[in-house]
Amino acid sequence: MPSALKVRQNKNPDGSPAAVHVLKDNSAWRGMLREEIIDPERPITDAHHHLWDKPGQTYLIREFFADAQSGHNIRGTVYIEGGSYYGKSVPEMMKHLGEVEFANGMAAVADSQAYGNTLVAAGIVGGADLTFGAEIAELLDAQLATAPKRYRGIRLITKWDADEALNNSRYVIPPGLLSHPQFRAGFALLAARELSFDAMVYHPQLSELADLAAAFPETTINLNHIGGLIAKTRTYLGHEAKATAHWQDSMRVLARCPNVYVKLGGLGMPYLGFGMDALERPSTSQLLAEAWGPLFNFCIETFGPERCMFESNFPPDRDSVDYHVLWNAFKRIASPYSAAEKHALFFGTAAKAYRLSVSS
Repeated sequence: MPSALKVRQNKNPDGSPAAVHVLKDNSAWRGMLREEIIDPERPITDAHHHLWDKPGQTYLIREFFADAQSGHNIRGTVYIEGGSYYGKSVPEMMKHLGEVEFANGMAAVADSQAYGNTLVAAGIVGGADLTFGAEIAELLDAQLATAPKRYRGIRLITKWDADEALNNSRYVIPPGLLSHPQFRAGFALLAARELSFDAMVYHPQLSELADLAAAFPETTINLNHIGGLIAKTRTYLGHEAKATAHWQDSMRVLARCPNVYVKLGGLGMPYLGFGMDALERPSTSQLLAEAWGPLFNFCIETFGPERCMFESNFPPDRDSVDYHVLWNAFKRIASPYSAAEKHALFFGTAAKAYRLSVSS
């Protein structure tokens, strides 16, 4: 069946193509702060990062290793699709295969230990437009064949809000997509292939995600960035407390689905409204822990440490914080938990959710 989605066309109001957004280089700003590494021996699986070469920002294997070797014990990582390296001479449904080929190549470079001993892309999450329904099996099987040791799941960004300015994913997402028959026909193919689904939604959509998780209990769902809380941005900022309470209520319902895991991170992206990117000097890990800790602690208390995992979301979160400071902040937040709980949060949960073969 044909896709139910259209590729978003970025255009100016007059219909002309919009200029490519150039990502800023804030390396000098981040370099203003250097912290002593907290608990440097603790093994870490970075549960969510990207590699890409975009206008103004190259973040490939050398750049990631520079971060991974900044003091923390990063044992392995999960590569998440980032909209890069799509095939050009293939049908739209198959374009995502190119990114998995790229990620698997980066993983092979990491395996050579030419730059360090971190197993970058030990798990690979590619992209797929599940609204192709049963036909998407062709892409899923090709991705599995390309990276059989590492391919672990797909992500389809389904963020939607009535505020159109918040809708910026590759596809034009209609409201209620998670319940669409074509989407569910494609989603139904994941479990038999042992593929997980990385869910990137906004918090008002969490009830839809809970319905999806309950309908497909055999499919692991990894919720990105604590569920897309947008209480501090645009129209939600005027009733932040109400929006946050709505997020909490929805997360409690979602936690009833044992196949759902939560990624703790992603709050450094400027559009979320925390403001760390706009400060004269970068925030310390202590300040970050104070700002983000209550939200992360709520997730941990609601889902349990065995279903929560820390993520860097680099390079997007690099707009607000340096890699070594970010993990210091996470370690400050996790300080009240037991040794076993810390191991789950920093290493074990990600290894379980993505079936990783990474030594601690």
